Amino acid sequence: MAKAASLADMLYTKLEEDILSGRIPPGSRLPAQKDIAEQENVSRTVVREAVARLEAQGFAVARQGSGVFVSDAARYRAFQVTKDELSELSDVIKLLEMRLAIETEMAGLAAARRTNEDISAMRDALRRIREAEDPAVAATADSQFHMAIARATRNDYYARFVEFLGVRLVPPSSLYLKYQPERSHDDYTHKVSDEHDAVLDAIVRMDIEKARHAARHHMQESLLRHSELNDLISRDE
Repeated sequence: MAKAASLADMLYTKLEEDILSGRIPPGSRLPAQKDIAEQENVSRTVVREAVARLEAQGFAVARQGSGVFVSDAARYRAFQVTKDELSELSDVIKLLEMRLAIETEMAGLAAARRTNEDISAMRDALRRIREAEDPAVAATADSQFHMAIARATRNDYYARFVEFLGVRLVPPSSLYLKYQPERSHDDYTHKVSDEHDAVLDAIVRMDIEKARHAARHHMQESLLRHSELNDLISRDE
């Protein structure tokens, strides 16, 4: 069963790449399952599973009596960051690199446009981070802090971006601490909280440049922590 599932995953990935690259263009009919099975040297069960996933992900649509066709909307498939993609440090680092650019300007806009209600929401989130004993609870509060900043920009796209990522926005401390058992959750939280406090202080003061600097510093420190750890792990392998 595990082998069949693995083969289905591999076939799904290949078909997905063929669609995204245009080798199988939108509107075209997928080869018959029998033909795919013969070409890829897999069973029809494997093909059915892979095609079913294509349909579930919006890459393909089944037309009764005609076969399975590549969806016209496949080329516009939405950007996604799945939970599984953030299970490795290397993937967390990629997300942090993207956030470095986005959250720097987000903090600046928040400093220029924030309200007292926004500040209250940010302070409440930071309080819950400090009080959290469970890393998962802290991660949720951390993402809510960033959401409060996003909402303070008065730009719905920032808020929608942060909402889309949710807790995936925050590198899990459990992943970081797993490779550094001498560090504690409290140590990690204290370090991150100091960085958060600097961002909040600048936003409270409505100091746009300091808010940008503090947010950039926070992202750079997080990126540095995880990059150094990733290098350490790579040397040990």
